[in-house]
Order: sequence, then structure tokens, then C-alpha cells
Amino acid sequence: MQKGKKDPLYKSFGYAFHGIFAVIGQERNMQIHCAATVAVVILGFFLHISYEEWLICLLLFALIMSLEMVNTAVEAAVDFAAKGERHPLAGKAKDVAAGAVLISAIFAAMIGMVIFLPKIMALIFK
Repeated sequence: MQKGKKDPLYKSFGYAFHGIFAVIGQERNMQIHCAATVAVVILGFFLHISYEEWLICLLLFALIMSLEMVNTAVEAAVDFAAKGERHPLAGKAKDVAAGAVLISAIFAAMIGMVIFLPKIMALIFK
């Protein structure tokens, strides 16, 4: 490819989908996020959550999965750059990226409780 010339848009989408499927196929945490997403979607249909609640859930799915992908990219880049050597800054970069995923997952779980617990309690104590 000539310098300065970009790939066609369809190739860019292909690279992006390759990255998505690679992370889903290779990263245990992404598989857990996908399973949790499926569970929340099923529960959302069962409990008839509102349009606004669906939007919140969709936004949280995108946030957590995107951060997990960024975390995976940071880990890969740091491992590549470190060439097997341990360095405090490499560890810090990886820990911070993982922490971002953890914070988003914790807050998503809290928001999920706000959305779903009242509906579940209403079914239990009907």
C-alpha cells in the first residue's frame, strides 16, 4: 500500500470486527461480560423494563465491553513493549486499565440493582 493511502472503509470495519471476535474468543473476562449481557437482556424482557431502562442497559453494555477491549489492547501493547521484562510503569498501566473495567462493572451492577431489584421484589411479594 502506498504511503498516506488508507484502506477502504469496508476493510476498516473488517479489522474492527476481527478485533471484537478475537477478544470474545480469547479473553475470559469478555466472555463473562457477554454472558452477563445475555442474562440482563433475558431478565429485561421478562421484567418488562422501560425504554429508558433499556437505553441505560445498552449504554452500560457498550461501556463495559469497550473498556474491556481497551484493557486488552493496553495489556497487549505493554507486553509487546516490555519484551518479557518487568517494569513498574508497565504494571501500573495494566493495573489502571483493569481498574477502569472493574469500576465500570461495579457501577453497572449497582445501576442494575436499582433497575431490577424493585421489579424482582414486586414479583416476590405480590
